[in-house]
Amino acid sequence: MKFMMFVVSDAQPDQPSDDSDIDLWVDPLDASGKRVIGEVLAPVSDATVVRVRGGKVLTTRGPFAETSEVILGFDILDVDGLEEAIEIASRHPMARNGQIELRAFAPWDE
Repeated sequence: MKFMMFVVSDAQPDQPSDDSDIDLWVDPLDASGKRVIGEVLAPVSDATVVRVRGGKVLTTRGPFAETSEVILGFDILDVDGLEEAIEIASRHPMARNGQIELRAFAPWDE
């Protein structure tokens, strides 16, 4: 079962995140095949929002809306189920400084 794991932090956290032990989380998951891929994202100030309205493509630089939380990165997990995804997410360093959001991949209706 695949899960998208969003790594989330406050837009202006009280303390900077400490990702010094991230390799302790990443390396065993990569070796076991439980972590398919993961990346850190560029700052939200570098985001581009794309919309189509009235047949015209509209783009906006920066975040879509004012928010108190930002997505810093993501990982895709391939695990046996939600319980295993929760266990893995709970060990991520940002679970202590921010939050981790898990979403299962939805099946495509054919």
